[in-house]
This record gives sequence, structure tokens and C-alpha cells, in this order.
Amino acid sequence: MAYDTEFAAGHRIVLEGRDALTVSGVEDVDRFDECEIVMNTAEGTLVVTGEELHIDKLSVDGGELHVNGRVDAISYEDAPAARGGGLFSRILGG
Repeated sequence: MAYDTEFAAGHRIVLEGRDALTVSGVEDVDRFDECEIVMNTAEGTLVVTGEELHIDKLSVDGGELHVNGRVDAISYEDAPAARGGGLFSRILGG
């Protein structure tokens, strides 16, 4: 069973089971490890927690992120994160 939610134009979350996640509208990846991925999206800071999380595919141009691993939670932080210094910024030299 897939859970597909579109929050705003350009921002979409698709979770297939608990082991395949696709997020569009990603503006920047702040930090990531096997237990947590923190990203800035068109709708705010999105935090994905779980186990053995791996970024399978990252589209810098399209702002799409594919994650594999066991997803335990997906949540938005209330306070916006400081911009700049994330993975996209480092790749693009910003």
C-alpha cells in the first residue's frame, strides 16, 4: 500500500510500505545519517527518522529525493532551519 500526499504545488511525499520514500519539492538537505534525514522543502523542514536510511537518488535539478530503509516517522519542524550550508548548497557551490 502506498501513501501519497501532496501538500502544495511542487511538494509531494510518497511512502511505499515503510521502506521506499520519495519526496519532491526538496530545496536542500541539511543533514543525514542512517537514522535521520533532515531536509528543507517548499512546505518547511521535513524530518525523516528510521533505521538503515540511505539516500538512493538525489535530483539537484528537480528537487526530488529517494530514500530506502525502514521509515519510522515523517514530521515537519515548526521552526524554519537556517538556509545555506546544506547538501544542495555545497554541490552548487553556494
